[in-house]
Amino acid sequence: MRKPGTMDWTLYVVTDARLVGPRSLAEVIGAAIRGGAKVIQYREKGLTTRQMVKSAEILRQVCKQLGAVFLVNDRLDVALAVDADGVHLGQNDMPVRIARRLLGKEKLLGVSVQDARAMDEAVSEGADYLSLSPVFATPTKPDHEEPLGLEKVRVLVGRSPLPVVAIGGINSANVGAVMRAGVHGVCVISAVLGAPDPEQAARELYQLARAARTEPEHAGCR
Repeated sequence: MRKPGTMDWTLYVVTDARLVGPRSLAEVIGAAIRGGAKVIQYREKGLTTRQMVKSAEILRQVCKQLGAVFLVNDRLDVALAVDADGVHLGQNDMPVRIARRLLGKEKLLGVSVQDARAMDEAVSEGADYLSLSPVFATPTKPDHEEPLGLEKVRVLVGRSPLPVVAIGGINSANVGAVMRAGVHGVCVISAVLGAPDPEQAARELYQLARAARTEPEHAGCR
């Protein structure tokens, strides 16, 4: 397993096949990785298990060839079936302690959190990294919780012993501000998958995020 503390979390892309148009999801994800994405999360809620496994197998191979980490959202069974690098869980998914037991110690386990209580629980039950969600309102998930805003992100990052990424409404206009709140990386969906040129969109986001990380007020990445 890649150690979470040594990974490049700067740009983390979550899939949504509805956004890629006539292009294949594998083609778009390959472009995103070439543009700088180092972590890919497979998240497709409307497919059967068989369809998910087939699609995940293809994306797993793309990530392996291009050197990106491949995670599966929620579906531990799919992750294990395709030998993914790990699983990402939301607050309504399988309990973290059970997922950790089933995954073993060698796979990555990420958890979405919105507050300090959920953060502390995820850390104590075996999470490897945390995702703060959502930072801003986002059309890709209209039923999300109340947006955290940058100040709350800054506070939560300050108390986390684990790498922290942020998701929700992040794009090239605000990625610098999110990084300066202290996160280790940003998660995006439409900003890359919905772009006419996913590779260029990923490259721009990656460069903006890296540049913001080097600014003096960015003190959260440890």
